[in-house]
Amino acid sequence: MHPSELKHHLASGLLSFPLTDFDAQLAFDARSYAARLEWLMPYGASVLFAAGGTGEFFSLEPIEYSAVVRTAAETCRGSVPIVAGAGGGTTLAIRYAQEAERCGAQGILLLPHYLTEASQDGLVEHVAAVCASVQLGVIVYNRGACKLSAESLARLAERCPNLIGFKDGLGDIERMVAIRQRLGDRFAYLGGLPTAEVYANAYRALGVPVYSSAVFNFIPRTAMAFYQAYVSNDQATVSRLLDQFFLPYLEIRNRGEGYAVSIVKAGATLVGHSAGPVRPPLSDLKPAETEALRELIHRLGPQ
Repeated sequence: MHPSELKHHLASGLLSFPLTDFDAQLAFDARSYAARLEWLMPYGASVLFAAGGTGEFFSLEPIEYSAVVRTAAETCRGSVPIVAGAGGGTTLAIRYAQEAERCGAQGILLLPHYLTEASQDGLVEHVAAVCASVQLGVIVYNRGACKLSAESLARLAERCPNLIGFKDGLGDIERMVAIRQRLGDRFAYLGGLPTAEVYANAYRALGVPVYSSAVFNFIPRTAMAFYQAYVSNDQATVSRLLDQFFLPYLEIRNRGEGYAVSIVKAGATLVGHSAGPVRPPLSDLKPAETEALRELIHRLGPQ
């Protein structure tokens, strides 16, 4: 897929990051993962991101990463584009990106590098090196240690024709406005804060009309209903779903560090599509928290 075609896919529609399936011994379960993708595809997400943050990229071994991306690309071929996460230090991120390209992904989501802070010059060189290593379209994720400025993104836009997307996970309004004003339509802009539905209206006002939904993993019908209401400016439905589900859901999610992934895996189990447990250092929800989530899902009706 040409980078410009991927940019078109990213510009509208609901995006999502499928969970990565592990068995009871915490090994990757390719059969269960393929079944998950087959279940989710008909609901109509425009792009799926394999081995992203919700897919526990950070816990995958390189050989598992290849299996995850290959399984996603083969399962979804011809139905929905697959963008693969890639991250770590520059050399490692390049290897992941090139492996994703080899395994059939249609794009790369460049996740934040690990641990250390970096200068703007260093971040520019890091992103540029990854972009230069593949023919695929690349989306950069501003989050954690990766905090690119509008000036840095303008430099990258000139150097990297296949850098076609910008995903924001910082929630820094001043930075986001500066980026959107400086870069205009050069990038596809994605909202990437956890439980992005809560921020959707605010981000649309900033010029970021598209977001990625984690809850699509277990309540895909509701996730799509919320998105359609958001797109059509049906604020009554948006408000109802925020009150009925999303705000109480945040209250559960915020009880534990790392629960942004754990609560999604718990939700998948509750609706009969278990992806297994999370891997350490993440931890699963406590029983009382799981029961609270069960009640929230029950109120929504069949998915």
